Amino acid sequence: MANIKSAAKRAKQAERRRQHNVALRSRMRTAIKKVVNAVAEGDAEKAAASYQEAVPEIDNLAGKGLVHRNKAARHKSRLNRAVRALQG
Repeated sequence: MANIKSAAKRAKQAERRRQHNVALRSRMRTAIKKVVNAVAEGDAEKAAASYQEAVPEIDNLAGKGLVHRNKAARHKSRLNRAVRALQG
């Protein structure tokens, strides 16, 4: 553990932020899985609705810098392509 009071505080803050970031990343992954599962089931309506919910989650994390913007764009692109393939 840190010897200096300010270092101990920073360690606590870092751990709190890490836990928060883990939770946000988990929410994004869950949103992505919902779309993937809906596509696998072949339910176009459910897939489209799940995609609409997943996009803001992905964008939110990209805005916070928790995932790179290119990774966010790649996820959205692949999910959108899968959803559109069901509809068309």
